[in-house]
Amino acid sequence: MTFWGKGALALLLTLTAPPAQAQELVFSMRATDACLAGAPRGTEEACIGRSAERCMADSEAGGSNLGAGLCYGKELEAWDARLNEWYRQALREARAADAEMEGMSFTPPSQEEALRQMQRAWIAFRDARCEHVASLYQGGTGAGPASTECLMRETASQALYLRDFWRE
Repeated sequence: MTFWGKGALALLLTLTAPPAQAQELVFSMRATDACLAGAPRGTEEACIGRSAERCMADSEAGGSNLGAGLCYGKELEAWDARLNEWYRQALREARAADAEMEGMSFTPPSQEEALRQMQRAWIAFRDARCEHVASLYQGGTGAGPASTECLMRETASQALYLRDFWRE
């Protein structure tokens, strides 16, 4: 005869199950990348968030505020990596354009410096915008996921801008 009855065993399993935040998220950028591959130029922003949405649908914890925040965070990380790559590429292009103008009778403003200033201003704008979004939740549990979603969308939008700016 076992010591645990069915109800007690179910309670024990519930109490010892890993918390939702410890459960593995199912995340991949495939949904976003597939959307981007088929999106006409100028419509790519509609693809932002597709992978986070898929993560929320496919992950056990995805329906909670914490799970949503984690899924948005995963897509934010992916977009941030792309933004950094495309920003470095944009800097190389700007330096090359500046170098072509050296020695001319008229030297226009530095593209590299303008790009750096733009990026610094964008970071301040992004952070302020997403702090505002979080404030709309007045300290509630939705503030975290909403702020992370905002950061993801703003970062993705800037990444696409940097990618497309140099593409012909």
